[in-house]
Amino acid sequence: MIRVYVSSVIDASADTVWSRIRDFNGLPLWHPAIADSRIENNEPADRVGCIRHFHTRDGGAIRERLLALSDYDYSCTYEILDSPMGVDNYVATLKLMPVTDGNRCFAEWSAEFDCAEGSERALTATIGDGVFQGGFEALKRHFARR
Repeated sequence: MIRVYVSSVIDASADTVWSRIRDFNGLPLWHPAIADSRIENNEPADRVGCIRHFHTRDGGAIRERLLALSDYDYSCTYEILDSPMGVDNYVATLKLMPVTDGNRCFAEWSAEFDCAEGSERALTATIGDGVFQGGFEALKRHFARR
């Protein structure tokens, strides 16, 4: 089992950042690597069990199922159902925590998955740096302009 963990501090309150990232169908609005997204079967994007189908800007198609969503904990957990990345048993959690010293929040994004032997390092870099840190950098830029 491979584990990837990335954290960052964003200069906006947890409430404010959560309002931007809470929508399970809203990745294209804040993540620069995501081209489009839709929730299958017209289900609400905050219904546990709903499935989002999205495309990355490089053309990859990914399907993910929402496993948990908590407005109280500012967190969502999801699993990958289909992806070109070569991961199995992929489960990730994106979570925010208020920073009491100032109007900021601590963001953490983590995932666990299985993959073919020899691809661990490349997948860890792609997911950790490209997906997770790339998303955090976009959020930091967005809230720095406010």
